[in-house]
Amino acid sequence: MENDGINADPLELEKFSQLAHRWWDPNSEFKPLHDINPLRLNYINDLTEGLAGKTVLDVGCGGGILSESMASVGAHVTGIDLSDKALKVAKLHLLESGHDVDYRKITIESLAIEQPQHYDVVTCMEMLEHVPDPMSVIRSCAQLAKPNGWVFFSTINRNPKSYLFAIIGAEYILNLLPRGTHEYAKFIKPSELARMARNAGLSDEKLIGMTYNPFTKIYALENDTDVNYIMAYRN
Repeated sequence: MENDGINADPLELEKFSQLAHRWWDPNSEFKPLHDINPLRLNYINDLTEGLAGKTVLDVGCGGGILSESMASVGAHVTGIDLSDKALKVAKLHLLESGHDVDYRKITIESLAIEQPQHYDVVTCMEMLEHVPDPMSVIRSCAQLAKPNGWVFFSTINRNPKSYLFAIIGAEYILNLLPRGTHEYAKFIKPSELARMARNAGLSDEKLIGMTYNPFTKIYALENDTDVNYIMAYRN
């Protein structure tokens, strides 16, 4: 580990580490990530006017689903995570896919000191709701982006509907995710994320929701931000 000050919950790390070997199985607990990944990739690629040739940092990359897909369209991708098992899976999958991603075990805070204003695009997807101090992550993401660079966050809103859909529905009824994946108290309202982003010096906010239809089993990017949402900023 390259830094002793770790903004991470050991229980959260262990939870995802135990599932790491199933990360690239599209029918596993990570099926939702596989299903939403094309939506995320296209949204990021469109908003940044093309990832090809750009330096990209994927924060909390896990097994590398988003990292690899961004590399597949020509981005120069670095993926960071604190789970040894997830990073091992990510590196092994590169042998199958042939893509080029630089995976590192390092905290976002340490990387911000090491490589300030280094990346054209920084993505932090489905991570903020799993860390003890999301503001520290947001601030570090802003520090890592080049002037006028893009920063993307995706997380889960906090309201009765999100509790019903993201926890009761996804974890207990539809079994889309393992039980205990999310903790309601850690969900973040768009207004809270917007305030933290502004405090980190980010601007030009763009907000879009991500919805899931349990009958058609289709995910879509829409204006409904009640449950899952993506916020994009310029540095």
